[in-house]
Amino acid sequence: MLNMVRSSYYYKEGVNLQKQKEEADLRDRIEKIVVEYERYGYRRVTTALQREGLKVNHKRVQRIMQEEELICKIKKRWIVTTDSNHPYPVYPHLLKDAKITGVNQAWVADITYIRILMAFVYLAVILDVFSRKVVGWAISLRIDTELTRMALRMAIETRRPPKGCIRHWGIVHQMNMNHWWQGTKTGIVRPS
Repeated sequence: MLNMVRSSYYYKEGVNLQKQKEEADLRDRIEKIVVEYERYGYRRVTTALQREGLKVNHKRVQRIMQEEELICKIKKRWIVTTDSNHPYPVYPHLLKDAKITGVNQAWVADITYIRILMAFVYLAVILDVFSRKVVGWAISLRIDTELTRMALRMAIETRRPPKGCIRHWGIVHQMNMNHWWQGTKTGIVRPS
């Protein structure tokens, strides 16, 4: 129609120095805010800039903060769930170097809770490491030694493991009660 190449319609002239200066000034201002308030993310920085009278979009602030690696890294709270200060014996981690080649050589167990209509029930599960099948389980309204004892009893009765089967539990207080150890004193299950 006009005998022009289509790309000439989209042609942009060289770099706009005014825009570059505005961008650099904005970068400096963002950096000052982040240094002053190190926990500010892009949303708070955007709000601070808008309070100063700058018309700036949060997406632009986020892009600049990412390019300059100024994004706030949130520290996650570390909640301690293990009580290592207990009177029960601590056993070596036998599974760490063990080569498991068949069933009933090592079991692992844990406890979780399940929410039902008006309360919680606790589920203790014992898994065979090699087959990854449930070998014993128990459900109770209380998280106590009886819950774990029932799960272990079911595992021993259904699987009849050979002597020396390693058991690795993440549940210290429920499994380390002194009167529970009758099941392991026979030598069938080695604690780890």
